[in-house]
Amino acid sequence: MYKSERRNCWGEYEKRGGMSSWREFPERPIVGVGGVVIEDERVLLILRGSEPLKGQWSIPGGTLELGETMMEGTARELKEETGLEVRVLGMIEVFERINFGRGADETWTTMEERRRPRFHFVIVDYLCERISGKATAGGDATDVAWAGEDQAELLSQLPRWFGAAAG
Repeated sequence: MYKSERRNCWGEYEKRGGMSSWREFPERPIVGVGGVVIEDERVLLILRGSEPLKGQWSIPGGTLELGETMMEGTARELKEETGLEVRVLGMIEVFERINFGRGADETWTTMEERRRPRFHFVIVDYLCERISGKATAGGDATDVAWAGEDQAELLSQLPRWFGAAAG
């Protein structure tokens, strides 16, 4: 196994960096975690470098790995995508993200494919506190930003709970 690969939930090796095929058109929902870091009334965001949400700003996070707790997964994802060591404080929200978009080849061959979700994640977001580190893009994040209320364009892409958590 190379550093750029890991086992997916079925024990198969997958390459990291791009969206792996096991996440697209899954057989069942995939568990994801997100870490919300708020400092000086600003929230830490990453610019996604791969699907889903490629090219959009979001909370750092990713999929839970086999054998790790959700809080461990959240801390790991924050380290991978932002370089920050964090303390995971508590759960903010559980939500799902279901995308029925087309696959990479932009074609559907059957009606079953048209009805089947391309992505289906159940995501648990946690409030986190920075312990150490400077925010820098890593993993599939292509950029990081600290966004405040004055950056409405970035913040409009966040889940609905953000206003309550920041206020």
